[in-house]
Amino acid sequence: MTSPQDDGAGPAGWASPAGPPAGGRATPPPPPAAPGAPGGASSWGEPPTPPAWGGPPAPTGWGPAAAPPGTGAAPPVAGTPGWHLPVLQPGIIPLRPLGLGEILDGAVRAIRANPAVMFGLSAVVVTVAVALQTLVQLYVSSLLGMALGDAALEEGLSSADTAVMSELLSTSGGQVLTQPLLVPVTSVLTGLLIVSVSQSVLGRRVALREVWRTRRVWFLVGWGLLQLLASLLAAALGVGAVVALAAAGATGAAVATALLGGVALFAALVWVTTRTLLVPPALMLEGKPFWRSVARAWRLTRGSFWRLLGIYVLANLLVLALMYLFVVPAGMVAGLVSLSSGSDDITVLVSAVAQVLGMTLSTTFLAAVVALLYVDVRIRREGLDLELARAAAADA
Repeated sequence: MTSPQDDGAGPAGWASPAGPPAGGRATPPPPPAAPGAPGGASSWGEPPTPPAWGGPPAPTGWGPAAAPPGTGAAPPVAGTPGWHLPVLQPGIIPLRPLGLGEILDGAVRAIRANPAVMFGLSAVVVTVAVALQTLVQLYVSSLLGMALGDAALEEGLSSADTAVMSELLSTSGGQVLTQPLLVPVTSVLTGLLIVSVSQSVLGRRVALREVWRTRRVWFLVGWGLLQLLASLLAAALGVGAVVALAAAGATGAAVATALLGGVALFAALVWVTTRTLLVPPALMLEGKPFWRSVARAWRLTRGSFWRLLGIYVLANLLVLALMYLFVVPAGMVAGLVSLSSGSDDITVLVSAVAQVLGMTLSTTFLAAVVALLYVDVRIRREGLDLELARAAAADA
């Protein structure tokens, strides 16, 4: 793990892309207290004296402290084994390094703290994106259906078998071909929701218009398109290599390339996704130029790769189980309706409705998890909890 000074100019501050919270104005943090002043920390970094426990103050001598009346035991005193510095929690998480349970619980708290932005914004964006994808999918499915139907008839299959095969293959093929269209939308939505989560950490609540107001959303659009382009390019190179080998008559080499290339592509996808996991929060919260934010997010994941990967995979598994509660029943209903009506358009439309519900829940939860992972990494590497504590004290 590297030190915070890897970024050259030191760690970035906690920027609020949406401006000050609604109904108030930003207040500069109070100046630090002088060493030795009441409530201030000394130059050696000792914590401030904790508040009293409700009983009489502890004696100043070397002897044991007297027990307060009615308690039967003395409260812990600073410096003794039973004493610990109280943790500040102005919002959805305590301001200290987070555990797995605290990250998952904080993601749920972030959604409950501002459901209008977290659910409302997600539902609108996902509905528009899925509607456009569905229109493209219907068109692509019809083209595939006609092509597959002609090919099946040439092979001598019956009309009934041809209809069933072309319907199944065209529907699934259209969905696979149009699924990458949702990648930029998901990236943009994740970044917008991160703004709300970052304010919930401090106990603030932002309005929907404040989330849309930031111009840095265009950085997210560019990042989403860059992800889509890189994915399509990698897939095109792999498919091109397999097709070229098959056309040259090297069937064994084509199969081996397809298998090994698929494994290598999956491994590369996992590695790059983890190393760029913190790019959306860095783009939205730090106020730096595009490529500097991407490079900084890449450096922040150094030394935390396996922890980030494990938590993100677990969050995706939870989301996948949640999505199946909507997608599987909808698919069964769509299949029954499609068999009775003889049209695969009903299947696509019912699947689209289920996809809207599933993606709204999954994108909201994953965005909150990514935002809290970003906060946790910066707390561990750069002491962001101290800066957040000052910001929370300024709001008080």
